[in-house]
Amino acid sequence: MAPFETNHFSETNRVATTASDHSIYLRDPDVQRMLRVKDGDEGAFAELVDAYQERLVGVFSHLLGDPAAAEDLAQDVFLRVYRARQRYEPTAKFGTWLFHIANNLAVNRRLAVARRKEISLVGSESGPLGPRPEEQLATEKSAFMPGRQLDKSEMRQVIQQALETLNDRQRMALLLNKFEHMSYQDIAATMDLSVQAVKSLLTRARENLREYLEPYL
Repeated sequence: MAPFETNHFSETNRVATTASDHSIYLRDPDVQRMLRVKDGDEGAFAELVDAYQERLVGVFSHLLGDPAAAEDLAQDVFLRVYRARQRYEPTAKFGTWLFHIANNLAVNRRLAVARRKEISLVGSESGPLGPRPEEQLATEKSAFMPGRQLDKSEMRQVIQQALETLNDRQRMALLLNKFEHMSYQDIAATMDLSVQAVKSLLTRARENLREYLEPYL
């Protein structure tokens, strides 16, 4: 993926669109809030922060395994959104635009961490996952029982380990699809991929999870 600043779907909305394209996204209440932000409505910006901050932190935590970094990156996303407010145009759903920024920041963060690891030659363990995705997966996979019922702590550990078997793009696609309820089209726009590539990522992610969790079925 190209660096954040040069991405074709960046926070400055440089994608060429027609008037009819814009009208489609005007139905999105959060697009309407962002347009109010563009007009100087600070209250609308606070509403967007309230609506998306926890969700951003959750996605970042699962991508990076670092809750502190997740908080920092969520703040960075909103800072970029606010700085881009005067140039904002509704070329996508607001959530798609926001998570596109988040995805690029996460990619850049992981690259920076990888470079530091190469220099220091010091390994690190990924941090704990947040509760929301684990709880949802645990609910759906209530049959992950290896002869006895796992308690909540054990279940979270199993789910954490299963998610960590996915590569970065599989994990991001899964989080956006399962926990943000994004369509294949919106995930494709968020991650700069084709719809078919998103479908392939999700298929592989589910297969990898199924393989890892098979002993618990």
